[in-house]
Amino acid sequence: MKKTELHNKILSLVLPIAFSQFMLTLVSACDALMLGKLAQNAMSAVSLAGQVAFVLSLFTAALTIGGSMFAAQYWGKKDIDAVERIFALTLRVSVGVGLLFTVISFINPYIFMKILTNEEELVELGAGYLRSVSLSYVLCSISQIYLCIMKNSGQARLSTLISSLAVILNIVLNAVLIFGLFGCPALGISGAAYATVIARAMEYGMVKINAQRSESIHLRLHWLLKPDKVLQKTVWKHTLPVLGNELVWGLGFSVSAVMIGHLGTDAVAANSIASIVRNLIACFCIGLGSGGGILVGNALGAGRLEDGKILGRQITILALGSGILSGIISILLIPIALSVITLSPGAEHDLVWMLGISSIWMVGKSVNCATVGGIFCAGGDSRFGLLCDTVTLWGIIVPLGLLAAFVLKLPVLVVYFIVNMDELIKLPAVFRHYKKYKWVKDLTRLGECV
Repeated sequence: MKKTELHNKILSLVLPIAFSQFMLTLVSACDALMLGKLAQNAMSAVSLAGQVAFVLSLFTAALTIGGSMFAAQYWGKKDIDAVERIFALTLRVSVGVGLLFTVISFINPYIFMKILTNEEELVELGAGYLRSVSLSYVLCSISQIYLCIMKNSGQARLSTLISSLAVILNIVLNAVLIFGLFGCPALGISGAAYATVIARAMEYGMVKINAQRSESIHLRLHWLLKPDKVLQKTVWKHTLPVLGNELVWGLGFSVSAVMIGHLGTDAVAANSIASIVRNLIACFCIGLGSGGGILVGNALGAGRLEDGKILGRQITILALGSGILSGIISILLIPIALSVITLSPGAEHDLVWMLGISSIWMVGKSVNCATVGGIFCAGGDSRFGLLCDTVTLWGIIVPLGLLAAFVLKLPVLVVYFIVNMDELIKLPAVFRHYKKYKWVKDLTRLGECV
């Protein structure tokens, strides 16, 4: 396959997924922008409360990565029955997790907020938001599995369209319900929560309608109630390390947010905006990892191992380039970020330096998304990520961050720099592991799956 043709094939799948990721991140950006117009603390409280959805996303991400690992390979092999069994298996678990988050957030949201910050006003505001938004968690856990299967079965563009429509509705309803437009009451933080619930409900409705089409992968009630035991064992063998990796990384990330959350309202506000800006910029990097993993999985499942290796090499090169470009963009966006959000002088100072630090973080994030989160998992090589994040985050970054924040009481920006170095620290180990090619593996021919 020629290099130009290869790049076109990669981009044809990556761009819809990256755009979908961008649209999802845009909701957080609009929340921050609109709530920032009300008050800095309203924006900060919703940002902290968003850590609950973030932790839920770790579980759904593990399930979608694990599901993609097998669905992509079996789709490449044209085994539709196996894809439908994987669909039912992952959905069953995802619903249970989403329901748990919904119940806890509705009954006692203070449990989460008191962990995230010691600022009483932020706790109260965030708890109210969590209770109002709680129903969206179970809806999200269902729709994300549907969208994952769509991406892995030739419907990446349609899945992007559905996600984008839900995001557009969310943004429009945010404006209407937060500020009280068109005769609606101005609900502030609660308006942002209700907008999210309505948008998630619409997204769920659209994926359910699409699932009824003859060309779609169908949810079989039999496989939902009585999952294939052999397949279940095999999927969990490869998915549990992914879940462990997501939890190790995600909880480490949340601990970092907790550190910043205890360093004052200016630090929280600046970190909220910095996170949104860099997440918007990193969308292509994340899409490259997700889409690249699907393409590599398709090739490996079809028995084209050499093609899978070539795809992996090109995706890694593209990831390095996109990481450098993303870092440059994050620097260029500093004046724009300062102009659209009203912050205190202290928060503005912190934001400038946080985005500067994030420009370095982008390079490591992009490469690690493409390799650890994409091509490694495409071939069932899921244990490396767990080991790598356990050592770098919990062996180095978290202890140093806690020491800097609460023992040495170093400045906010020093703490921020420390907790954002994990993506760069693990790059040497990632490149060494990549060259071993343990990820070049056809899971459908190893006798591991039915």
